[in-house]
Amino acid sequence: MSTRTSALDAVVFGVDIQSGDVRGESPSYAVVAFDGENVDRDVVSYRKLMRLIDREEPAIVATDNTYELATDKDDLVRFLRELPSETTLVQVTGAEQPEPLSRVARRHGVPYGKKPMKEAEAAARLAARNVGQAVTAFADRTTVKIARGRSTGGGGGWSEDRFTRRIHGSVKTKTRDVERQLDEAGLDYDQEVTEKYGGYSRALFHVEATPAELPVSRERAGDTRIEIDRERKDGIEYAPLVQRRDHVLVGIDPGTTTAVAVVGLDGEVLETLSTRTADTADVIEWIIDRGRPVLVAADVTPMPETVEKIRRSFDAAGWVPETDLPVDSKQHRTREEAYDNDHERDAMAAALHAFDGHEDQFERIARKIPAGFDRGEVTKRVVADEESVEAVITDLTDDPEGDDESTSHDPRELTAEEKEIKRLEARVDRLEDHVEELRDTVQRKDERIAEYEEELSEARREERQEARERREVARLQRENDRLERELTEEREAVDELEDKLERLKALWRLDHSDFADVADEQSGLVPVKPVEQFTTTAIEDAQERFGLAEDDVILLRDASGAGRRTAELLAEVEPRVVLRHGNLSEQADRVLFEHEIPEGPADGVTIQEVDELAVAREREIEAVIEDWERRADDRRRDQNAEMVDQIISEHRADRPSESD
Repeated sequence: MSTRTSALDAVVFGVDIQSGDVRGESPSYAVVAFDGENVDRDVVSYRKLMRLIDREEPAIVATDNTYELATDKDDLVRFLRELPSETTLVQVTGAEQPEPLSRVARRHGVPYGKKPMKEAEAAARLAARNVGQAVTAFADRTTVKIARGRSTGGGGGWSEDRFTRRIHGSVKTKTRDVERQLDEAGLDYDQEVTEKYGGYSRALFHVEATPAELPVSRERAGDTRIEIDRERKDGIEYAPLVQRRDHVLVGIDPGTTTAVAVVGLDGEVLETLSTRTADTADVIEWIIDRGRPVLVAADVTPMPETVEKIRRSFDAAGWVPETDLPVDSKQHRTREEAYDNDHERDAMAAALHAFDGHEDQFERIARKIPAGFDRGEVTKRVVADEESVEAVITDLTDDPEGDDESTSHDPRELTAEEKEIKRLEARVDRLEDHVEELRDTVQRKDERIAEYEEELSEARREERQEARERREVARLQRENDRLERELTEEREAVDELEDKLERLKALWRLDHSDFADVADEQSGLVPVKPVEQFTTTAIEDAQERFGLAEDDVILLRDASGAGRRTAELLAEVEPRVVLRHGNLSEQADRVLFEHEIPEGPADGVTIQEVDELAVAREREIEAVIEDWERRADDRRRDQNAEMVDQIISEHRADRPSESD
């Protein structure tokens, strides 16, 4: 019975030997490509068959005997290794002790003929129906190796050192890139790295996935290479293509929430499902994973269209009650079962009522089935196909086309020449194995030599580093000595300046006994900060040398020539008073007056100077300020009078004449 509900998503190849023998002369193969609807046929050589599989990447390569494709187990492992990562080899007749293909085909309703092309087509159709055993020699675990893409040997010296560091850095970068991709793909893995100078010389990832599931592929580019190899199992294993339970009864409650209940032929509830998101195809797939329906039931009559569609997809019998099942009846029948909602209860009730209606029939069928027959298969054909138990057993027992024929392909007797060829081929295989072992030995020795070279390079690098450090220490020592000499010279210069300052102070005090204590606030002296010229440059120079601040007494040694911008720069300091030698320009005078900066001639002020130091009597400074305030008041009155006269004049000019 087919459990497929639609055309295949991928192609299935059926293969059967056409002529020759895989152990002797080159065989040819009958190949059938089946996609669920269309069938393509061809006869090809072994090489062309492998090229065809590699190009088309079928989901399954199906055969009735895997040893039609390989001479022995080692050859079969080699064949499995050459298959595309997403292609599965399937033996449709069973595992180590296969049944005749004719019997398997008849049991599943697949056309069969004795010609190789017919057998290939039967194998393809059976595999498309998930019949057969998947043949595997590799685990779902893959080793990803990132290694150096070239030798680290070079000409020595600094060039070789940088070259080795670059290669190991590239391997480390590629390793981190692969690690990031595996993490993003959510794959589990174990990691081993071999650290070397500058990075990694090799990294291994043991990933819990097949090569097809990996986000990386084989690669060799520049300094790195990536190798991918599936990990082998201990031997060759056969596993059913699809794991299923026995034949079952299915109850379905369709609607906005679809519920499904699966019940065994003994009346036991196996599993339930309720979903608001799954479509019909998803429901069918869920049922396929849990059993092969003999009967599909609904709790209402007539059978809803959705339930009927699912029933037809399995070619199963249908069951509906004479009238819609009442709620109390459904509750009573499911009282000993667990369910999450009323939808699951209704689906379960439909399946259990269907079981009640066929329970006696199931028991009669079971009593008539001899030992060794599949009860579920017989029950299905009796209930769904309406055959008698005797007819089904007879059909499963008889083999009019020769079920007893051997499915193995025994080799013919080889000629002496063919035996010699086989012997030489075996010798070549042994020699190739020996060569491979020698290559492995050479590779191990090369890796060991590379490790020694890396250790030598590391030692040389450390020696060069120590030499650089010694040179750097010597350079720093010389620099330290130079700085200490400069510091000593600077300290001596400071000492000389301090001595000079003390001498100047002492001299000033001796020559000006009435100003003996210039720091005493009770002496009536104030500091004066001289500016050489009333220019922007001179103001900025004074600011830099001793600083100009608010409430300072500033002396302009030459007050002439200043413009508005220079006057504004001085006004921004907000000095207490500006003493000047010479007259201010009209613009500078206006700016200082507008900012209310007192100014006056320095001739009436006694100023004592020593280098950049200057002091003046407080009372004389106050006199200059008072004089400026008087002049400022007169100036303001004059300005106000002028403004009043101007307003009166403008008013008179605006009044109309009496003649008008």
